[in-house]
Amino acid sequence: MSEFKLQRCVSPDWVDYNGHMNDAEYSRVFSLAVDEFMDQIGLDYEGRQTLAYTIFTLESHICYLKEAHEGQQLTITCQILDLDKKRIHIFFNMLNDLDELIATSEQMLMGIGTTDGRPAPFPEQVSSVLADIYANDHEKETPKQAGRKIGIRKG
Repeated sequence: MSEFKLQRCVSPDWVDYNGHMNDAEYSRVFSLAVDEFMDQIGLDYEGRQTLAYTIFTLESHICYLKEAHEGQQLTITCQILDLDKKRIHIFFNMLNDLDELIATSEQMLMGIGTTDGRPAPFPEQVSSVLADIYANDHEKETPKQAGRKIGIRKG
């Protein structure tokens, strides 16, 4: 798989009363990025039907770093932080048209067999693609937003 990239423009209906992209729309774009990622690893519509397999999002953490505005081009990239036979710990970066990091989304994804709706190991062809991506991504620096927890710092 070539380097993952999803591009979208901020739609007028994504802009809220503060004049920038609403927080829910960041979630939408990151969800679209998961869909695109699935397509690229062989779990597009045909792959999901043929393999009786899909991916669910178990957990997500978004960091909002800068505002996005109507008409602005967004580029989403990703990095696999960890991987096992059923789960993907993945990290998405959202960049604006100036190539500035404006948001991140750290997610835990789970492979699911659609026949019984239960967690299941990745099909071999998907597992192979994921292993190749992870081998490359594992060499990259861990993003500073990865593994953050929410809390009010004291002192």
